[in-house]
Amino acid sequence: MGEGSEKDLLGAIKQAEAKIQEIELKNLLSMEHDQLNAFVSFSSGAGGVDAQDWTEMLMRMYTRWATNKGFKVTVAEYSPGDEAGVKSATLHIEGPYAFGFLKSEKGVHRLVRISPFDANHRRHTSFSLVEVLPELPPAEDIEINPDDLRIDTFNASGHGGQNVQKNDTAVRITHIPTGLVVACQNERSQGLNRAMAMKILSSRLQDLANVQLAEEEKKLRGPRVSIEWGNQIRSYVLQPYTLVKDNRTGYEVGSVDRVLEGDLDELIWAYLKWAVKNK
Repeated sequence: MGEGSEKDLLGAIKQAEAKIQEIELKNLLSMEHDQLNAFVSFSSGAGGVDAQDWTEMLMRMYTRWATNKGFKVTVAEYSPGDEAGVKSATLHIEGPYAFGFLKSEKGVHRLVRISPFDANHRRHTSFSLVEVLPELPPAEDIEINPDDLRIDTFNASGHGGQNVQKNDTAVRITHIPTGLVVACQNERSQGLNRAMAMKILSSRLQDLANVQLAEEEKKLRGPRVSIEWGNQIRSYVLQPYTLVKDNRTGYEVGSVDRVLEGDLDELIWAYLKWAVKNK
């Protein structure tokens, strides 16, 4: 086989591998919200200043991972530690499937190392919580389908029940899909009362949409966990040996430094494949 033919064959193999990976990725990232941007929040846990330093290390790790992907990273919130590190912080990461990739990172992360803050150079264990949420689109302006409304008119009544108008100027609107009912009788004409009732209905539907959005975010966030031993999803051990181990998938990486520099793809892919098998 000539040199040119060999290069062509290698190129074709790489293209085929890339296509297979693309297909696999679409299968792994096919859940609702996977394609969205992500908010990644960090909270230091048990371990004092070591935990705050560990939280900053995690923040840097995810920033480097995202930057290497070509994603945009913005610090949305930052609360510095007392002596070093970070108490809490939030990153806004913008890029295709940012949430789909990073949802694997939600949970408590544990670090074991010789503390740089301990004069006696003892081994310390630190914990930090990583929370990941998709950037959900805001509730859009409500479009009300006229077919979803039942509109009734009635005589407007003043204080004590006396009739204000002899004509049916008051308006009651029922939004059939939600059961919301609004009424207005203070305006002088049926048309004005109807317009005001529609404004009230639109506001209530908007409020309902915001509540539903908040419930969706709460569901995605999941239950709160204590940031301490026993709840970790992944351990990063620097002493007495070096190892990163994901407690869910069992996947291990020997080079902790490489992972802390943002090389997370192996761990993320392992989780995505594990999640598909165990859903």
